[in-house]
Amino acid sequence: MAKEIQVPVWQKTHLTIEEAAAYTGVGRDKLREIADKNSELVLWVGRKRLFHRNRLDKFLEATNVL
Repeated sequence: MAKEIQVPVWQKTHLTIEEAAAYTGVGRDKLREIADKNSELVLWVGRKRLFHRNRLDKFLEATNVL
């Protein structure tokens, strides 16, 4: 049985909505709203949206989201 490797959130290149919420402190609903308006922040894998962590960091630094 293979051991699952846990990668810290700050080292991941893409974050699920739950990981992005924990990482940024921004709520899941607000992240969904941001993703809908800024498609360059998100990679879609089927129905799953993954945030580009670096792009999300830059976006939040440049925007007063809260």
